Amino acid sequence: MAGEETPTAPQTPKPVKRGSFFQRLYVGNGALDVIGKRKRWYIFFSALVLVCLASIAIKGFNFGIDFEGGTKIQLDADGARGTITTEQVTQVYTDTLGEPPESVQSVGVGDSASIQIRTETLNPNQVSRLKAVLTAQLQPEGSISDSAVSGTWGGEVTTQALIALLVFLVLVTIFLALYFELRMALAALITLFHDVVVTAGIYSLVGFEVTPATAIGLLTILGFSLYDTVVVFDKVKENTRGLLGLTRRTYGEAANLAVNQTLMRSINTALIALLPVIGLFVVGAILLGVGTLQDLALVQIAGMLAGVISSIGLATPLLVDFTMRNPKFQQQARRVYARRANLAARAAGATSVEGDQAESFDDESLGAELRRERALSAAGGVPVRNPSAAEQRRRQGQPQGKRPTGKRKH
Repeated sequence: MAGEETPTAPQTPKPVKRGSFFQRLYVGNGALDVIGKRKRWYIFFSALVLVCLASIAIKGFNFGIDFEGGTKIQLDADGARGTITTEQVTQVYTDTLGEPPESVQSVGVGDSASIQIRTETLNPNQVSRLKAVLTAQLQPEGSISDSAVSGTWGGEVTTQALIALLVFLVLVTIFLALYFELRMALAALITLFHDVVVTAGIYSLVGFEVTPATAIGLLTILGFSLYDTVVVFDKVKENTRGLLGLTRRTYGEAANLAVNQTLMRSINTALIALLPVIGLFVVGAILLGVGTLQDLALVQIAGMLAGVISSIGLATPLLVDFTMRNPKFQQQARRVYARRANLAARAAGATSVEGDQAESFDDESLGAELRRERALSAAGGVPVRNPSAAEQRRRQGQPQGKRPTGKRKH
């Protein structure tokens, strides 16, 4: 009534009341402000890349025998005195030649189990003496085989892998530039470069052995990294279609909404992809002792994790920064902020309205719409409700002070 105190518009519930963090994360309604905090992401990824590059430059890589060349000796794990262990083989090798081998590993299980020795190139006399001592002391079943590995073979594999990588990057750039936009292609390639450097840096830091299988595994993670990035970019393209003619949200807010909408898909895809790779590592490398499977699984695990994180925290923020250099999107952002300032001014004036006018400013009034706009901006793109009745009357030119009575004038 006119004589009563003007009721204030009820407060919009806090975001947490719309559901828990994980529920909001699942439905993709803006649980994470990735774009708004992109400077933190840039600092994190820059530091990670610098550490990896420093490790590659200072520590280098632990290249396997396929790259450096050497001698490989293999014997059965079953002996006349029982199962032969890698420790026994290492001890015999050290006592015979005076220095330990580069690597001794068990390969296979059951009747097909064997011990494989990899070392620097040995001359024929050293190989003969070592085989004789191994036979006399360990008495393995079957004969002991040896083979010389040339370092040029690993170099040829690396050369072919680099050529394949170059062709892959060219084709990907053309596809992204045609299907999306050139700035999306540039952001995707920078993200891809990050994934390759981080994966290589992890191998350098930890000291994993680099083999031809590592180079092959590195090529397989490139497609996974780009797949995740393309999924996010496709959603960004959908959310920003016709954005220049709208004032509901800026390009950054629309892109942040796309990241949240595809976040659970990215996480689920990564988990599904990592499970068989982890199984490959556990079963193939740990239980069966197949070194090739170990090298292949390690590079895929490192690359997939780097690809998922970079597609969320690096690719889309870079895209937003590239896009916001365009004056058209800068003008659109200014219109969005101007509209919100106008709503703020109207909402501030609505609190002084009395009487019947106050009744028209309920929870669906301009003040409530302003709070929804603020929530949209803070969360990076929370879906809003339809325009209120008061807003619809204002747009149609009807008086806002009183609701239409339905009576016609005579």
